[in-house]
Amino acid sequence: MTTPESNVNAGDAPVALAMDWGGTWARAAVIDRQGTILWQDRVANEPGAMQEQLVHAAGGLLQTAKDWAEGRSIAGAGIALAGSIDAASNMLLSSPNLPALNGVTLPALWEPVLGAPVWVGNDANLAALGEYYYGAGRSVRPQDTPSRTLVFITFSTGVGAGIVDRGEVFTGAVGAAGEVGHMTVDLRADAPACSCGNSGCLEALSSGTAIARAAQARLVDATPGSPLQRAYEANASLTGEAVFAAAARGDYVALEVIEAAVGAIIVGLGNVLNIFNPDVVVMGGGVTLGLQELGLLGQIEDGMRRRAMSSGHRAFRLAPATFGDSQGMVGAASLVWAETAKR
Repeated sequence: MTTPESNVNAGDAPVALAMDWGGTWARAAVIDRQGTILWQDRVANEPGAMQEQLVHAAGGLLQTAKDWAEGRSIAGAGIALAGSIDAASNMLLSSPNLPALNGVTLPALWEPVLGAPVWVGNDANLAALGEYYYGAGRSVRPQDTPSRTLVFITFSTGVGAGIVDRGEVFTGAVGAAGEVGHMTVDLRADAPACSCGNSGCLEALSSGTAIARAAQARLVDATPGSPLQRAYEANASLTGEAVFAAAARGDYVALEVIEAAVGAIIVGLGNVLNIFNPDVVVMGGGVTLGLQELGLLGQIEDGMRRRAMSSGHRAFRLAPATFGDSQGMVGAASLVWAETAKR
């Protein structure tokens, strides 16, 4: 199979324009075939902006990226967006962060201006693609082999995932596959409600939002003057980040809340092993950073192996995400290289 890096001389390699378009910022970059960011910038989404304003501002940023790359061949532009995207038309069907963009087809608007093809993908799917080609999917240690099937899961405000099998993103019938955050992992009648309308979902037990909510519900159990209690008093609310900070200082309520979240993550990722049989599982997002700082990724990997149904399902490695804030842009560039390799 041809990979994005194949058969290219570094001296004449084209570049990709890449955009990670979130609820607050549109971030753009110029990225080469090796996944190196050569230039980047961002523009804020104006509060309350309508579709035309948003598209104009973000399109202008892409034009600035193209201007920076003047003299170099532009292979295309990749756009990473949260939400459901029609795989055939590249139309954004629904976006939780930018609902004003629902129904927009960015290639039709931007290709004539940029003079290059434009592809759009779900941000979690593209994060998985970036990890597959340039991050955890590549051999890191001598005993590692390049990934065949990689699952990327982000544990942040919500929980989302992308699946890449042998270089191809698995999108499902209408581009909505990978919603592992909405698998049920708690069947109790009083299981936490989820934003999707169900209860007991992995997202409702292990996202940063869920961890903060669970800790706040346990404040009555906290010792007066404890780190968790002080964090709440300082802000009149809790965040997932505050819970992890309290846990790092030994707060027993925070530690118990995180232990419960880890239990849910182990069940959810054990299911992921048995369903998709990945050889690499990548965890990203702010919750993952907190778990890393507490040294809990090893416990999660061990728990996943205990829940795997066979030796073939246990043959995987768990890795933290590679690219931090650049994850979406590297993934968007990976989409460009994957698509141009098919031509």
